[in-house]
Amino acid sequence: MSFSQRVYAVVKRIPRGKVATYGQVAALIGSPRSSRFVGFALHSNPYQGVVPCHRVVFKDGSLAPGFAFGGPQEQRKLLEAEGVHFLDNGQTVTVDMTQYQWEA
Repeated sequence: MSFSQRVYAVVKRIPRGKVATYGQVAALIGSPRSSRFVGFALHSNPYQGVVPCHRVVFKDGSLAPGFAFGGPQEQRKLLEAEGVHFLDNGQTVTVDMTQYQWEA
């Protein structure tokens, strides 16, 4: 199984209403120092709608500025539709990781 296929297999397991970090996905596929490559794999996800790449965020809960399927606003919209809430500190908006991070 290729690196990307392993990434997609893990991301497909993230439950609706939860998020995982790029580093968390990398660790789960046995490549803990490859979070950047997880992002590359998700950016070129050929299975849009099957692999819920919108559920993967940065470790601080921030959204990917280059979200491949409509930008961070679309990623936020998809997460909010699943019941994920965001924190707003006035400068950044992030997922509340204490409540919504997937415990794989």
